Amino acid sequence: MSFVFQPAPPVSVPVLGTEARFAVHRIYCVGRNYEEHAKEMGFTGREPPFFFLKPADAVVLAMPGETTPLPYPSLTANLHHEIELVVAIGTGGKNIKAADAHRHIFGYAVGLDMTRRDLQNDMKKQGRPWCIGKAFDHSAPIGPITPVAQAGDVTAAEIALQVNGQDRQRSQVSKLIWNIAETIEHLSAAWELQARRPDLHRHPRGRGRRGGGRYPARHGERPEPHHPAGALTVPAAAPQAERLFVCRASGLAAYRVAGSFWELA
Repeated sequence: MSFVFQPAPPVSVPVLGTEARFAVHRIYCVGRNYEEHAKEMGFTGREPPFFFLKPADAVVLAMPGETTPLPYPSLTANLHHEIELVVAIGTGGKNIKAADAHRHIFGYAVGLDMTRRDLQNDMKKQGRPWCIGKAFDHSAPIGPITPVAQAGDVTAAEIALQVNGQDRQRSQVSKLIWNIAETIEHLSAAWELQARRPDLHRHPRGRGRRGGGRYPARHGERPEPHHPAGALTVPAAAPQAERLFVCRASGLAAYRVAGSFWELA
């Protein structure tokens, strides 16, 4: 077989404690799956889960003990961070029952769902798909995958995100509206799951813009002048702000990502 262009190597994530790597094919994300976050977004009750996808090459690998740079994306003046529990599918299947879901899980990791919220909201208002708000370059930071046997009881784990040493999100996996097994059941009814497919559960309350209620812009740049979200401009004298994100969940590998951004009043 010949290719017009040499294919890129597969995106992969290291498996903690081994030389093996987990090849990523698709990233499924579950919408509004923490009760407090659902209420924060204006929803109540146990609405059926819904899903969206991110491309595999949106992955940013963040290793424990290192600080991984996270570039600020183009076209947005409202970038949100949302911590995630990542479930790595090791055995595929379709119409998987919740009672059998544990047999299909290879391991777990901690992830971040980065969102260009202004673009997402603009697409929602127009009734258009909002891939541009979710599925962009560098939108899926992730730490190493911890195999099931070493992860402990993830259903009881605490999951937390700190920004510059201050808690922004902290909750327990037990507060998921649809638990891990139920989510796999719903997901596998819509897609035939295969190994190599991470599943990002939604985040706890406390979704945040970069900078605690302030709108950031990329260091050294202004937002696009014709951005549909409106007339936000960046003062030339705006101070530079370093954001250090620490992501962790009980029993899983923690990591840090960071970037420099303008701080706006």
